[in-house]
Amino acid sequence: MYLFENPVLQRELLVNLRMPRAFLLLLTYQLLLAAVVYFAWPKDNIRLDLTANPESTRQLVNLFFLGQYILASLMAPSFAAGAVTGEKERKTYEMLLASPLQPQAIVMGKLVAALTHLAILIFASLPIVMLCLPLGGVSFYEVLAAYLALICSVITFGMISVWCGSLFKRTSASLVVSYLLILPLAIIGVLFWQALEARGETRFNLTVVVLPGMAAALSITLFYLTCSRMLYPPDMGSEGKEVVDLDQEAAEAIGLVIQRDQFPDRLFAPPKRETLMDDHTNPIYDKEMRSEIFGQGTLMLRLAIQISMILAIPLMAVFLYIYGSMAPWYISYVCVFNILVGPVFSAGSVTSERERQTLDLLLTTIITPWQFLWGKLISGLRVSSVLTSFLLWPLVLALIMVPEYWSNIPTIVAYLMIVGLTCLTTAILALFCSTVFQKTGTSLIVTYTVILLLYAAPLAGSFFARNYFPDSPATPYVEYTTITSPFAAAFQFPIYMDDLSEQQSNWKKADSGEEGQVMGYPLSDLRHFTGYFFFTVLLNLLLFQLMIWLFGSRWRVSMSTG
Repeated sequence: MYLFENPVLQRELLVNLRMPRAFLLLLTYQLLLAAVVYFAWPKDNIRLDLTANPESTRQLVNLFFLGQYILASLMAPSFAAGAVTGEKERKTYEMLLASPLQPQAIVMGKLVAALTHLAILIFASLPIVMLCLPLGGVSFYEVLAAYLALICSVITFGMISVWCGSLFKRTSASLVVSYLLILPLAIIGVLFWQALEARGETRFNLTVVVLPGMAAALSITLFYLTCSRMLYPPDMGSEGKEVVDLDQEAAEAIGLVIQRDQFPDRLFAPPKRETLMDDHTNPIYDKEMRSEIFGQGTLMLRLAIQISMILAIPLMAVFLYIYGSMAPWYISYVCVFNILVGPVFSAGSVTSERERQTLDLLLTTIITPWQFLWGKLISGLRVSSVLTSFLLWPLVLALIMVPEYWSNIPTIVAYLMIVGLTCLTTAILALFCSTVFQKTGTSLIVTYTVILLLYAAPLAGSFFARNYFPDSPATPYVEYTTITSPFAAAFQFPIYMDDLSEQQSNWKKADSGEEGQVMGYPLSDLRHFTGYFFFTVLLNLLLFQLMIWLFGSRWRVSMSTG
């Protein structure tokens, strides 16, 4: 009943695996992995030598496996986070629970269907990695252990996403919280795998014995939590009401509570309006900030704040106070938080109007495209930037408490500018995708994909080029593409914990002369930061101008084209 005769599983598999995007994704995934193996293939292996233990082969297999692990960690929530929330959005959740199916069968069907496509991608890559075995350096059992770890991780991440889907009514909220929970686990897995690289036997035993047990315990716990929530669903009987009573939610909330009439909560969640709007007030902005954004409740917001602050405490201690020179890692964490949370407040700005079939009516009002767009943009940007700024207070505190930071004021200013530009870019990009696409889920997924291509793909290409084609004339040009990434810009400005005279001496040695000095910083750092600054500003201006043009031609964004 759970697998072979499960109607939920059969229906989901028929819908998901017969779609054209399933075949396109499989083709793209295989071509990408094949290209990585082809270009990273050791050039010094003219013939096979089964007695050797080449380091290059081990690096190739590690790159192949870790690349798959990161991709699977990023894709698992996109497949599973909407498994339950999709039913809620389609208004079929209550009918599904009223069917003769047991909650265990429903959850199992949703989970297996969501992970089947991802499992196909993983197993389809197995023949490619097997091509590396004849090169030596990696045993067949190590490859099987790596795939066992990958499968256990994917199942766990999928179960986390399905559990998050049972807590929320919107796929966007489920997706964000899933990423916030999964990414720390994925990073721990990568660090664990790399730290035990020299201890192959220990890593093999832990992967085969310990990891499956931990993954099974967590997955089974979340499975039964999800089933119990479906057996006694607290979110049923809504009678068509989609707006949550925030006062009642605050009274019943456990842990963090959003007080919309107090500081600093009112910065991102102002109280509902009880008076008439003032003249010249933008009604779009006022409606979004006071009613629309938090109309579905504040559960996602509260979880995002609590998870981010819990993770920020150890990162703050290590990267800002103990090892101050690693401050760019903390700035990267702040940017990652904004990348995950920022788009969710803007990706549904226009698509939600389409889904409620109110966009056509809105376009016939006297509200100009400029008012509509800046009202939607500023409302989402205000929430995401305030939430992100909560993570910047440790940096300001370090500037006050640690004397070594006083000589790095320009670096701190550069960090703040990088975070600010990241907040602006994620909000504008999400609003643009919301303008172009018809559904909020599609808009959010495309936003995350574009951000990944802009921020992470150049870094991966640069790493690949430096390690496998260091002497190629194209490698410097690949390095130039990193100007699109805030992570690369942050690492161009490390915190120097020695005194200022030693810093300037090191910079002069690196830049060979006074002409390489600009305001006490290496010229290369400023060039990269300047490139990132102008690229980001031009990209945002271009996207915003395109949105104004689309709304100027109103038929291009109306429902008549959908």
